[in-house]
Amino acid sequence: MPQPDRVHALEGVPVPTREQVSEATGRYWDKCIEKLGLVPNVLVAYSFDHKKLQGFTAMYNELMLGESGLSKLEREMIAVVVSSINRCYYCLVAHGAAVRELSGDPELGEMLVMNYRVAELPPRQRAMLDFAAKVTEASYRIEEADREALRAVGFSDRDIWDIAAVAAFFNMTNRMASAIAMMPNRAYHTMARTPRPEPAG
Repeated sequence: MPQPDRVHALEGVPVPTREQVSEATGRYWDKCIEKLGLVPNVLVAYSFDHKKLQGFTAMYNELMLGESGLSKLEREMIAVVVSSINRCYYCLVAHGAAVRELSGDPELGEMLVMNYRVAELPPRQRAMLDFAAKVTEASYRIEEADREALRAVGFSDRDIWDIAAVAAFFNMTNRMASAIAMMPNRAYHTMARTPRPEPAG
């Protein structure tokens, strides 16, 4: 079983090994290895307390993998833009890799990490990211006109809820990761760096 690398720097919060975690947490780690080839360090960091891990993963899985009018890629794009504004190294590396993988476009992943406004995006995604950025930078300034701008490009009110929820979640995780010096898995740096091959024919 591969062990986590450079998880976080708080000596008073233990970073457990596979042998030290609860049976339920161990099974979750095993599932991560099976599906991802690694245990994300954010999960390792929460694994010292199974209740904290459960709470974090339940919300993450619902927001990022659950039913939504937003695609998985769009949700990852929000994660990267929010993390870019907050300069969260962990989330930029991890979710930048997810954008590269889901889009098949390494250049898009880099643009979103640096400055999403340089990317040529459809109006729907540009409005979505503008809203997520405003949630991050000045949520108290959001007005009905901001929500109307999302409706104008086809988002439902339920979609607006999801955009806000994903943006708000990553504002929390960014601050947590930075506060405890959480570091991303090294493997993320090399993931999905080359474009997907064009289909034959």
